[in-house]
Amino acid sequence: MAFVLVLYGTGEGQTERIAGHVADVIREHGHDVTLLHGDRIPADFSLAAYDGIVVGASIHLGRHQRYIREFAVENSALLEAMPSAFFSVSLSAAGRGTQREKARAVLEGFLEEVGWHPEVRAVVPGTLAYGQYGPMKRFVMKLIARRAGGATDTSRDHEYTDWEGVTRFTEAFLERLEG
Repeated sequence: MAFVLVLYGTGEGQTERIAGHVADVIREHGHDVTLLHGDRIPADFSLAAYDGIVVGASIHLGRHQRYIREFAVENSALLEAMPSAFFSVSLSAAGRGTQREKARAVLEGFLEEVGWHPEVRAVVPGTLAYGQYGPMKRFVMKLIARRAGGATDTSRDHEYTDWEGVTRFTEAFLERLEG
């Protein structure tokens, strides 16, 4: 049994749900998991207490959460030394062609910026969470969705997450952890 940290940063909560799914898959493989919001790390926290880590962050305005970036920079040596994986949640990942490529470029740029090279990485489609947006953000997101060919019904949220893909991503991490 390994001790695994699943750390996440989230805006509207979809990355937290995805991180929870990742944690569930890891537990199903018999490992002990700590699920932790990256903005709520306890003062006595030590990454060295874990055998592996999965980090997830969402993209907003072309960037991941600052606190996830700071965590990765501060812990870069340990991240490089242990089995690790990173997933990036973005509505652009639900798109085709250049949309998805842009999301991948943000993920790769983030990893380059923080000096971390996880073998397992993924861009995961998120949720168009109209119900959680204020009037201005809802209006802007609807315009963006219309241009991208996405859902424009603001009376409900639209989830694009590929849960089977998230499971495959987690299993790829587990191969490295257990291998």
